Amino acid sequence: MTEPPHVCRHCDERITDPDDAVAVAHEAGNSGPGWTVWAHREHADLVELIDPDLLRIMLRIWSAKVQQPET
Repeated sequence: MTEPPHVCRHCDERITDPDDAVAVAHEAGNSGPGWTVWAHREHADLVELIDPDLLRIMLRIWSAKVQQPET
């Protein structure tokens, strides 16, 4: 069985050269083992691993918790 082609997380292009593919992270799946996040070798440092929307939401939650007076 052949492995499916990898797609670069940064540019969303297929990685045609196997030597150019770099595993940059592993994302857990909700109902399974998850998957490997790939990037072109030149894009590996440019991949954003943190979802900016999730970070914005979590910062609001943390800020609200800090500002609440203790009872």
